[in-house]
Amino acid sequence: MSSRRGGSSSSRPRGRDLAHEVKHFGSLTKHLKKIIFDSDNCLSELKTSGHFEEDVISTLVLPPEADDLVGKVVKNPPALIIFGQTYTSKATFVNRVFREDLFQIVDESDNSKIWRAVHLKYGSQRTTRLTLTNSFELLNGEPSSPVMRNSWTGIPPHEIQIRKEDIKDSCLLSATTEATLNHPLLQSKLQIVVTPHNCPGVTVPQAYSLCTHNLLPVIVYCFDRDQLSEEDVQGLHELQDVSKGIPILFVDCRDQSEPPVQRPHIPEDDGEDEFDEDSAYDTDERVEEKREREHDHGFFGRFRRRNRTQPDDNGPSVIAQLRAAGFVNPTEENGRIRSKVDEFTIKNQVEDLQNSVAIVQFIRRSLQYFLIRCCTAMHDLHLHCMNLFITTAFDMQRDIMVTPRRIEYARQRETELFDSLKDLTNQKQEQLRHLIQKTVADMTENLLEQAGNYQFTDLEVSEEGKIQSQKDIKKCTEQIQDLVLAQLNTCVVEKLIGSVELLRESFLGTLQRCLESLEKIDGDMESSTSTALTQILNAAYQVEVSVRTSSSVVRIIWERMKEFFQSIKPFKTPTKVDTEWKRKVAQTMINNLDESKLAKSICSQFRARLNNSHESFSTSLRQLEAKHSGRLEKTEEQRMKVRKVYAPRLARLALESTSLRDMVLYGMPKLEREIGRGQYGVVYSCRAWGGITHCAVKSVVPPDDKHWNDLAMEFHYTRSIPEHDRVVALIGSVIDHGYGGMGCSPAVLLLMERMQRDLHTAIKANMELPERLQVALDVAEGVRYLHSLGLVHRDIKLKNVLLDKHDRGKITDLGFCKPEAMMSGSIVGTPIHMAPELFSGKYDNSVDTYAFGILLWYVCAGHVRLPQAFEQCANKDHLWTSVKKGVRPERLRPQFDEESWDLMRACWAGEPIDRPLLGEVQSKLVEIQKRALAKRKAEGHGSANHKSDTM
Repeated sequence: MSSRRGGSSSSRPRGRDLAHEVKHFGSLTKHLKKIIFDSDNCLSELKTSGHFEEDVISTLVLPPEADDLVGKVVKNPPALIIFGQTYTSKATFVNRVFREDLFQIVDESDNSKIWRAVHLKYGSQRTTRLTLTNSFELLNGEPSSPVMRNSWTGIPPHEIQIRKEDIKDSCLLSATTEATLNHPLLQSKLQIVVTPHNCPGVTVPQAYSLCTHNLLPVIVYCFDRDQLSEEDVQGLHELQDVSKGIPILFVDCRDQSEPPVQRPHIPEDDGEDEFDEDSAYDTDERVEEKREREHDHGFFGRFRRRNRTQPDDNGPSVIAQLRAAGFVNPTEENGRIRSKVDEFTIKNQVEDLQNSVAIVQFIRRSLQYFLIRCCTAMHDLHLHCMNLFITTAFDMQRDIMVTPRRIEYARQRETELFDSLKDLTNQKQEQLRHLIQKTVADMTENLLEQAGNYQFTDLEVSEEGKIQSQKDIKKCTEQIQDLVLAQLNTCVVEKLIGSVELLRESFLGTLQRCLESLEKIDGDMESSTSTALTQILNAAYQVEVSVRTSSSVVRIIWERMKEFFQSIKPFKTPTKVDTEWKRKVAQTMINNLDESKLAKSICSQFRARLNNSHESFSTSLRQLEAKHSGRLEKTEEQRMKVRKVYAPRLARLALESTSLRDMVLYGMPKLEREIGRGQYGVVYSCRAWGGITHCAVKSVVPPDDKHWNDLAMEFHYTRSIPEHDRVVALIGSVIDHGYGGMGCSPAVLLLMERMQRDLHTAIKANMELPERLQVALDVAEGVRYLHSLGLVHRDIKLKNVLLDKHDRGKITDLGFCKPEAMMSGSIVGTPIHMAPELFSGKYDNSVDTYAFGILLWYVCAGHVRLPQAFEQCANKDHLWTSVKKGVRPERLRPQFDEESWDLMRACWAGEPIDRPLLGEVQSKLVEIQKRALAKRKAEGHGSANHKSDTM
């Protein structure tokens, strides 16, 4: 970026009159229109980009009230809407504005007549016509002669006055007299509308609606009598309600005891200060403390100042009534505006017609009020979008980082579960054999008893207990076998289930939750994948606590036992199926049971099922990983577009909107002497701006869009940082569109608090070690604060640490400062302060800790010369190569004690994970500083004793 050279173009022409104010408002409105146009284009593109959900897109609009105001400001010309107590008061005000009798006032009887609204516009000739709703010309039944309609000096009364016979004609009654004048005030795009007077059936809200159609209203209320009637007060309340808080200027149009005298020149010794238009934009309102006057060619002329007493509740009755009714703040002198404009409230004001400067000032402030509200509304929208972008970028980055880790975690946990169950099966085979053997031995007698008492089902048995059919004998045998098998199965499973259940609880629950989180990451991802994975896990590894259910282990044991019992030789057909026979069948089964083979068969079956489940899970997980991989590629594309396209565009618009607001509020800062120069701009001193004295102005002229984007992002992050003692505050910004002439890039002026010097200069000036260590502590505190906001500075160095008048340090120059989610991995910073991982493109906020370690080397060294290890490098590429190989600054003796040297080395460790947290760094620095202070105190005491001895 090239810097802005030379002086400021902030000087304004003196003697700014009303026409000049309106033209200035028009030029500022052009900038506002461009901001709105660019914002609409950017938001339209954003809405169709598909990067955000519909509920998010719906928030990227102005609130209805703000949108309505912005539309009025950019589309409608400003207009003075003149209400009044009488027709005479309104006519007097207009005549004074134009300094000619446009409205012919004959006598007091004019106030009782019916007058229609008058709309004054710019035209090359003086003409009048009747219009309806500012759109159509109304042809009068008895038009005036063309000569009369186009060659008048004052507006002919019959063109404004409504005759009694016209009252019944609704069109004539509601028509407006539109008059055109070739006048500089109207040529400045200002229009003037005088509201109708005494029109039957026309209420104040109706008159307001009629006279403000397609106009930006600045409301004036004129009075010329000593009291307001109840009807006047009621009308003012209605006007205040319908105008929705727009400030009202109350103008005293009563005859003055001393007539105004035009003075072409005022001697220097007459006690009056020169009116300075520049000061009219200052927050301290110095113009109100000066003598009020205007330049010779203004539309109000220059008037002699009269001695006026400040009104109070016992003063003029009209002002007392206005105060009592709440129209004017009673604490304000003469209703004068004393509050700052940036408080966003312009209060109603009372001025007499002699006080011309205050009237111009009020109109200026009213126009500023509209611009400020529009700029603020646009800036709030831009900030909302920027915060949305940053939040979205964080979510996208987290998704990109976490999803692969979750998939890997799921794969790892399932493998661990698979290996654990497989090992358990191998280990449990011998235990299972002993378990079956012991279970059978313990249950034999009980099994024989149950078998002897067993009642067959679905079989025909004779009274003697005999069964003739071989088929029925086989069924009897099978039923006894099933009885014994069921009892054995139940006991074995009850003892086996405990060891497997522990694995299920420790592995399966976390694994299922991990899979569910993968499913929730993206709403469009098919949920069947994670559901299938969960089902596989349940089928493969689930062991029910209740043995009454048909669990996987129960079925395996049941099937293997059945195979063994079916291999037993069939019994010979008995003559009688009695208790003894049943017990004998059961005993034969038990005797023929081979526990080793059964245990081995059960474990083999279990291992086979585990292998099948493991393969199915791995296949499903690979499919899930492939789907997420494609989605994450799109997410990364979206994140890069948000970071590189949308965020910089909105940041630039935010810079322009808030700069326009600051320009309206405080004007262009006056640049004084140059106090600093860097790679991206020149810093000037500024005596005062925005109500703050002793500012510093960083002037930058971005040569291209990339530099504009960088500057805008710097401004956004700097201004969004809450005020902190260890970070240099950004006061405001102004864009000088007039810099360099047509076709040149505008200059951006960033206003900051003024500091005394930087740490580089302080070390060169031999600042003592304890004070240097205090600055290092301040830097650590400031960096910690930035990290707490999610920001990474990326350029911590001596010249980016400024000192105040108490030699306390503050971090500045946030040109490279960004949230981690918005960093693209670009290589930025000052070479000797750059951590080695910066060159890989993947880094975090620990790069600031590395840079702090290098800064601490200079702090403890007490000089600003390059370390020898770096000085030997021929260029920055050589330097970076050396740093990546582990080259660091050398230890200086006796400057570095063990503690400080160990702290530096820890900060600039090659691996980010090995670097300490800045909180730990601060704690160690405090101890190092205490020792430095104690050493200085001891040396100072020793020197004092030595001097005493020599004397």
